[in-house]
Amino acid sequence: MEPLIGEEPNARNNRWQKKKGMLADDIPLSENSNIEAKKEQKIEFPDSPLFRVWGKDLKKEQQIAAQELFLKYGYNVYLSDRLPLERSLKDTRDVTGCQSFRRSTVLVILIFFNEATSIILRAITSIINRTPSHLLKEIILVDDFSTNEELKEPLDEHIKNYNVLHPGLLKIVRHQKRKGLTTARISGWNASSADVVVILDAHIEVNLEWAEPILSRIKEDRTVIISPVFDNIRFDDFELVRYTEAADGFDWALWCLYEAIPEDWYALKDETAPIRSPSVMGILAANRKFLGEIGVLDGGMHIYGGENVELGIRAWQCGGKVEVLPCSRVAHLERAHKPYLLDLSLAMKQNALRVAEVWMDEYKYMVYYAWNVPIENPGINYGDVSSRKKLREKLNCKSFDWYIKNVYPNLVLQTAIVGYGTIKNELSEDICIDQGPVPGNTPIMYSCHGYSPQHMFYLSTGELYVGGLRSRRNTVDRCMTDSGERELPIIEQCNEAIAKELNMHWDFKQGSSIINRKTKRCLEIVKEQESPYYRLVMQNCTGQKWIIQHTVKNWGKKETKG
Repeated sequence: MEPLIGEEPNARNNRWQKKKGMLADDIPLSENSNIEAKKEQKIEFPDSPLFRVWGKDLKKEQQIAAQELFLKYGYNVYLSDRLPLERSLKDTRDVTGCQSFRRSTVLVILIFFNEATSIILRAITSIINRTPSHLLKEIILVDDFSTNEELKEPLDEHIKNYNVLHPGLLKIVRHQKRKGLTTARISGWNASSADVVVILDAHIEVNLEWAEPILSRIKEDRTVIISPVFDNIRFDDFELVRYTEAADGFDWALWCLYEAIPEDWYALKDETAPIRSPSVMGILAANRKFLGEIGVLDGGMHIYGGENVELGIRAWQCGGKVEVLPCSRVAHLERAHKPYLLDLSLAMKQNALRVAEVWMDEYKYMVYYAWNVPIENPGINYGDVSSRKKLREKLNCKSFDWYIKNVYPNLVLQTAIVGYGTIKNELSEDICIDQGPVPGNTPIMYSCHGYSPQHMFYLSTGELYVGGLRSRRNTVDRCMTDSGERELPIIEQCNEAIAKELNMHWDFKQGSSIINRKTKRCLEIVKEQESPYYRLVMQNCTGQKWIIQHTVKNWGKKETKG
């Protein structure tokens, strides 16, 4: 792929950018371009992802500046500041016959928090240049209490300059404290007035004719929530990488993931047809009034994560639908790391439990299992959900069982789980069973940290799942097995264990031995000679006892005599 640099910009905006100092004729567009040969420099940060491909010809002081900006933002701001705001993107649509429908107006909402200025301005410029002016009613920027000074008065000045060329097009909404992604999106919706709202991250560039398919589809059906197809802008060299069309889904922890396109879409033999999707990946478009009717977004969500899954579930259960449009493509700038709130797990956990409690009925326990949270007294404050439950009742929404069976059958309900979480041995309670190095199939004992590699699930049917709960039809959980011969236990994909008739069933009660039903050997720990460390083995039972972190209902609880 050719580098996406040095294109022919629109003459009017190019003149304006030069006037405002956004383009400089004496600055090369890329420090590692082949425009002129440069001597390769010593890489000052050989372990930094930023310099794996890019920056081989930067001088030491340039590398230092680039690395500092990379650590601050998570992408290559040094290069972004030297690229034109207006640049061409390869047309990544791999379809013909995309139709336009131009009766509605669209309002674009860009959400940001401490984003690099050039990134925001490039997003705005791409929207203006690639959206017909008679369709684009307004661009609303929502600042979720950024602390970077360049995003205050300097950004206001940029907005004024845009509005000189496009009167009244841009406005900015500023939060007076950090409220999180969901509330920022709600603020943008509250400030909107167009027929259709499109909610985007600020680190994007829209591609050719991105808006027309969205407007056309929503004009046909006001109840549809639309996701464009995402492409990837690489964080280091800003090249565009085309992504294949896919549906948007999630796992039981409510982490987003891509799903295969449904078979019935291929049967249509129409590459422009909307793709039925269980959820929304984050960037979305909707009829403004319909989005309001079904509750916009859940303002009780914290910071980041789960809000898009909640919207997807709610849309389907409450009379709407979610679709991905092959004719609409948006390029999204990835981050190598998130420079703020490095541990999102608490916010994600709170949000996931909130979704489970409002929308998932008897399936909600799968979320508790996936996040390793006790069902009773979870100790997680997911907030007051009464208003969202009233909304569900008011809209007469369908059950989650209906959603699973009719929209997302790829999610599998596990009804046989009786114990889950970390598993410890009474001989040493500061170490836990761990899946061990991946790739690999040998479990180990490791210092307890409680993250996914140490999540275990014991089923009443005898299986012991190791290393997180997958429970999706196109993925396979992994089971602990005993060969009967080897000293070490083995982790196998459960379907393979069944096919190979491996010894994968165990007898276990809380506070007792873990015994393989077939081999009668026990899962135990032993110390190496002259070593303080324990290792996991299969051996004749010596009476060692194990404790699993959480139990379901009354399993594992001692009966009390009356």
